[in-house]
Amino acid sequence: MVVQRVWTGVRAVADEAVGSAVALRELNRAGLIGPVRPDRLARMATAALRYRLTVTAGYEAGAARHPDRPAILDDDGRLTFGELHERTDRIAQALAADGVGPGTRVGVLCRNHRGPVEVQIATGKLGADVVLFNTGMSAGQRAAVVEELGVHTLLADDEFTDLPDGCRVVRDLSGLIARGGPDPLPFRPPAGHTIVLTSGTTGPPKGARRPPPHNLAPIAAVLGSIPLRAGEPVHIAAPLLHTWGHAALQIAMLLGSPVVLARKYEPERFLQIAGGCDAVFAVPVMLQRLLEQDLEGRMARVVAVSGSALPAGMATAFLDRYGDCLYNLYGSTEVSWVSIAGPEDLRAAPGTAGRAPLGTRLKVLDEHGDEVPPGVEGRVFVGNDMPFEGYTRQGADVERHGDLMGTGDVGRVDEHGRLHLTGRGDDMIVSGGENVHPGPVEDLIVARAEVREAAVTGVDDDEYGQRLAAYVVLEPGATVDADTVREWVRAELSRFAVPRDVVFLDELPRNATGKVVHRELAG
Repeated sequence: MVVQRVWTGVRAVADEAVGSAVALRELNRAGLIGPVRPDRLARMATAALRYRLTVTAGYEAGAARHPDRPAILDDDGRLTFGELHERTDRIAQALAADGVGPGTRVGVLCRNHRGPVEVQIATGKLGADVVLFNTGMSAGQRAAVVEELGVHTLLADDEFTDLPDGCRVVRDLSGLIARGGPDPLPFRPPAGHTIVLTSGTTGPPKGARRPPPHNLAPIAAVLGSIPLRAGEPVHIAAPLLHTWGHAALQIAMLLGSPVVLARKYEPERFLQIAGGCDAVFAVPVMLQRLLEQDLEGRMARVVAVSGSALPAGMATAFLDRYGDCLYNLYGSTEVSWVSIAGPEDLRAAPGTAGRAPLGTRLKVLDEHGDEVPPGVEGRVFVGNDMPFEGYTRQGADVERHGDLMGTGDVGRVDEHGRLHLTGRGDDMIVSGGENVHPGPVEDLIVARAEVREAAVTGVDDDEYGQRLAAYVVLEPGATVDADTVREWVRAELSRFAVPRDVVFLDELPRNATGKVVHRELAG
């Protein structure tokens, strides 16, 4: 037993050393490693010592290395790294005067602009936790989160009304900046947590504690599959308050990239901004809206999407129109990333979730916990360097197998190592004794030219136990009835996969990352 523990420790150290070496190689390829003036290098090292590998440390190091470089460009103008350092010092000082410190939780309920970024940096300077509220949450859900997590202060945009009474509400950071004084900030505060709220598409949102990177391996995983460049402007169109937008901010921060933000997504403006950036972080529904507008124009060199499923037809259409610039990351708030599909994979196998990147262990397991061979369907498990640290809600957890974490999804790995998802494990229904997954039915319906988008889910059935229901949004001018939809499915899949209910909608209910909110379909 002792020998096994020693060997496990030695192997962990070796793996971390290899991961760091690979990370340095990828950082060098991205152009991040280069000569730095000794005085600036010393200030960068101090930032890392004070704040570890956090967003706060990254922006403080950026202020030391290139204080005059633009850090944020948003609807309110431009902020340099140096200006961001000064403003966040004053915000932190004002928050400290109001009682914010280690263990305190500060909430953010905002669209994409400088405010959410500044609050995250400032709370890091105090060792406080930051809670990222979903903008699509109801007033009741917001109140429940404030009470459950004990939120002390909430920064909220003016558009969000009916806010909870249980916390102090701040509408504008300018007041905090004006009040911030000369009081010194803690030299090395305790590491605070970033708490991301789950999407809540199937139930009440849960708080998930996201850790800062412990080493450079996570950036190696991303840069090894997505060819980002240091110092080049990045448009984060994905919501900053969701896992993908937050991850994009962390990546851009590490690369010293100017971040371009817009409060509202508009296809024409999105394309205009993307054409002036090296990379874009978005969610799939944004690409869908862009394609629907039939817009032509220059696209960023890299378009990275995550947050919801990327339909095969959409991926192909985007690549055909804007070139081979599309990268799809499959992951979740809990597991971070699982796999990444680049343009070559998306061309060769449209609909794939991609391959496991550097340092990532991907396994598909059967009901007994044994790994299945290529081509066989099972539950998807993953191990990487950035798993979440658990839910804030007592007793809640994800499925685990050894040191691997379950995604809740079902899929298979093909002979080329590409992952293909079938659906959610909890979405599978048993109809007349047959196991049926909604995923293939949904993919089949969406692939039709007459269909703009669709969602398929299970509902209770008195005779068969459960049955599938399809919710379909047609393309403008298309004429399709329910029987036709059923015939499409009957021609390709088993009779248990044929949806008994076919409901036509004007649009599907979605959250900010584009995920369909299934509990609202029947409503």
